Amino acid sequence: MQRRERTRHLIELGGLVQKAGLVDLADDDRATIYGALLELVGRTHNAGSGDTLMLWKRRGKRAFDTEEKGNDDVDSI
Repeated sequence: MQRRERTRHLIELGGLVQKAGLVDLADDDRATIYGALLELVGRTHNAGSGDTLMLWKRRGKRAFDTEEKGNDDVDSI
């Protein structure tokens, strides 16, 4: 991956962290955000990643679809 593509990719991932509400929840503390993400990875490895990843994917797709339709209330998903 070229530098510009990688930078764009990382910016988009950061946007997802923001969009999910993790930045506000963690009061913009990077150590807390990183710890939360590490916790997700750890729990996924311990619980069997297949089902968990599919659940996350479905939930994310529903949130994107809801947002695309103009409804900003994705917390109810």
